[in-house]
Amino acid sequence: MSRKHVVVTMAAAAIGLVTLSACTCGPQSPTDTYAPPPTKVAAAGVQQAADVTLSAVEVDGLGQILTDQDGYPLYRFTMDSAEPPRSNCDTACAAKWPPLTSEVDIEVSGVDRSLIGTVTRDDGTNQVTVNGWPVYKFADDAAPGEVNGQGVNGTWFAVTPDGGKAGAQPEQSGPVQVVAAELPGFGPALTDQDGQTLYLFTKDSKAPSKSVCNGACAEKWPPVIDDGNVQVTGLDKAIIGSVTRDDGTEQVTVGGWPVYRYEGDTDAGQTNGHGVAGTWFVIEPAGCKSAAPVQPREAPAEAPADTAPDTEPDTDTGTGY
Repeated sequence: MSRKHVVVTMAAAAIGLVTLSACTCGPQSPTDTYAPPPTKVAAAGVQQAADVTLSAVEVDGLGQILTDQDGYPLYRFTMDSAEPPRSNCDTACAAKWPPLTSEVDIEVSGVDRSLIGTVTRDDGTNQVTVNGWPVYKFADDAAPGEVNGQGVNGTWFAVTPDGGKAGAQPEQSGPVQVVAAELPGFGPALTDQDGQTLYLFTKDSKAPSKSVCNGACAEKWPPVIDDGNVQVTGLDKAIIGSVTRDDGTEQVTVGGWPVYRYEGDTDAGQTNGHGVAGTWFVIEPAGCKSAAPVQPREAPAEAPADTAPDTEPDTDTGTGY
């Protein structure tokens, strides 16, 4: 595995002793510390040094990510939950992806301290969260600056200073387009302006149009957002529409079906999402799911250690992918 190295663009905040006291009002600087509730720290008046420092650093190809006080990158797991915060990585998973825990103050550098918190794990420890997402280290990062966990099993990503997934989404180039294409070895399909294949989710509704893919699901299957100027090539524009998502954005629909891209398609024309979980299918120019054969997939070699059992409903939580 190739190793990416971190280029630090800002110095980490000095770790000092802070006096635990009652909350104060007024503006605070970005390098102030997040103070967990009093039940998580020593008695009032006892000084404790921060045991965790979160720093924003720049990584080639990924942009800004977070590292800990030793320079190791931090990760988030798409099978976790941010609303409410919840870790689904335990036992063997937690041995490979050690949770970042803190029992006292948390220092930050280049991070909005209001996004930093903790969540109590099943073992009673307090795991650091960023914008609600529990964060972890990776056992295979042997030295500071390595980012070997990026993209593992399509569920682990370096975490950004705002709690997002590093390197997950390329920027959209130009206005949204829906294009009828003939994909070699596959058949008729719809693509966007960059040649990325478009999909529908059979758990959605087309009459009326409704998307139930939110949260972690929408990160793995990014919705095609209507920019107000959707262009159409090779299909009937009358079947193009939009639907308001739960977050207030407008998603493009084709034949009533909300349409998505798949983060597992790394190049134009790929159809790696076709047939995933028996619910995701390439959408073809008439606005229906493609009848092309679903290709068998090999299970990830490290899946038992890196993923949690799918025990949640696969609608709004996005676990049905």
